[in-house]
Amino acid sequence: MNDRPVEFPRAMASLTAQEDVELDIVVVGNGCTPEHVPEGVRTVSLQENVGIPEGRNVGANAVKGDYLFFFDNDAHLPEPHALRTLADALAADPGLAYVQPRIADPETGTTLRRWVPRLRAADPTRPGTVTVMAEGVVMVRHTAYDNAGGWPGHFFLFHEGVDLAWRLWNQGYTGRYMPDVVVHHPATDPARHATFYRLNARNRVWLARRNLPIALVPLNLSAWLLLNLWRLRDIAALRASLAGFVEGLRGGHGTRSRMTWRTVARLARAGRPPIL
Repeated sequence: MNDRPVEFPRAMASLTAQEDVELDIVVVGNGCTPEHVPEGVRTVSLQENVGIPEGRNVGANAVKGDYLFFFDNDAHLPEPHALRTLADALAADPGLAYVQPRIADPETGTTLRRWVPRLRAADPTRPGTVTVMAEGVVMVRHTAYDNAGGWPGHFFLFHEGVDLAWRLWNQGYTGRYMPDVVVHHPATDPARHATFYRLNARNRVWLARRNLPIALVPLNLSAWLLLNLWRLRDIAALRASLAGFVEGLRGGHGTRSRMTWRTVARLARAGRPPIL
């Protein structure tokens, strides 16, 4: 969106410096014509801001390759073999759909809890199989991404990574967290977005209604609602969350693609049943 004149060139420099990989890069201008783009890098300019997940879909449809690396433009890769290491993991395991590196703040080295794709997130350096993803910096097998239908573009922002991960698992794939590969990203607060609480709640409802067996939808939403009623102390944030929750219940979640009970069992065995 041309609002990161320092971070974006740094991101691109770290991307083009990757070694032992062949890159096909496209920069998506979400409601703008991208600026500060290195020579030889293709761009796609969208007339309006269609949201982050749909912007990613547009970018993915414009590139070729075995693997897709989705890269927020305020992140950067401090090590030149990061992409090769992630790609090697996917190449070695045909049942693996996505791999996520460890995201760390470049100043403090802190990995935020929301960046660790597991319930037990106290140790961000512990690798293993995961059932969700931090979508801003993740590598996905291209064929699996296409078969899953890509990101839920209409979400605009928040929870699109869980949606894609669940659909990849429903195809029989798994995901892996690889904390030895580190990506730097500033530790920002998602609540800085004015629409955070509304979209976070609405998309959580959409996520459940799109993907879960009917019997699990009320369990999933009840667990989320009770947790947020307990956590939130700000009245304005609580009101916005409740408004988004009601908005989600009214519809708009899109095409329903219910996961099988076998997938539910696989997710549970992997450490995160889809009601949490």
